[in-house]
Amino acid sequence: MPLFEGIEQFENVSPALQWAIFIVGALIVVAAIVSVIISIWLSIRYVKYNRRQNSAHITGSEAARRILDNNGLQKIKVSVVGSLLFGNSYSHFFKKVRLRRLTNKKTSITSLAMGAEKSALAILDKEGDKDMKTRIALTPFIYFGPAMFIPIIIVGVLLDVLMFGMTGFATVISAAVGLLLYVISFVMSIMVLKTEVKAQERACVILKQEGLANDEEIGAMKELFKLYNIQYVNDMILEMLELIMRILMLLAKMQNNNSSND
Repeated sequence: MPLFEGIEQFENVSPALQWAIFIVGALIVVAAIVSVIISIWLSIRYVKYNRRQNSAHITGSEAARRILDNNGLQKIKVSVVGSLLFGNSYSHFFKKVRLRRLTNKKTSITSLAMGAEKSALAILDKEGDKDMKTRIALTPFIYFGPAMFIPIIIVGVLLDVLMFGMTGFATVISAAVGLLLYVISFVMSIMVLKTEVKAQERACVILKQEGLANDEEIGAMKELFKLYNIQYVNDMILEMLELIMRILMLLAKMQNNNSSND
């Protein structure tokens, strides 16, 4: 008996493929729930350490500016951006360290950690770190790869309607192209994590060397960074599962098309 009996889309799909789609779908739900839990826990710790004053009594912006200047990066600007949706980042292309409004002007441990970590990314960039170079070169794929999947599919469907007589040929080809972009984006996500971890470690060393944070504060920052990394890994797993689901759905479409043509 087909797993998706009664759903026309899967009526010609093999039971094994139906089960694969079901299992991956269930894993996506689990990963999404875990992501929500991690996000809540991270938010709690973020707010906790954002209320605790750092011993240096400097803001995230001041910490970032001092670290950048001490490393010959006066050309890098420090700016404020967004609040919850758009957060702390370093942009090689715009030569900016961006900090959230929630932490930008606070003299908190969180603010100090974010300012230092994003400044450390700029230092890695200046030093020509190999992983950082790769991250910068392929940054567009990280953001536009997954976003282009649906538009590319729509183009394929339109081509099928207008040029290929609804054979599904253009749709399958466009789906393959979209999946390729998705794979590149996933691989790049791994590179982003490597550079973030390097920057986190570098930030802790700099803060310790320059006397901007004590051992207790460094421990709190490492806890924050760890939670960020766990969330990032879980998001990567979720993206991988979504990629697998798209591949399975593509196979299901191909099986349906083949059965229709027989």
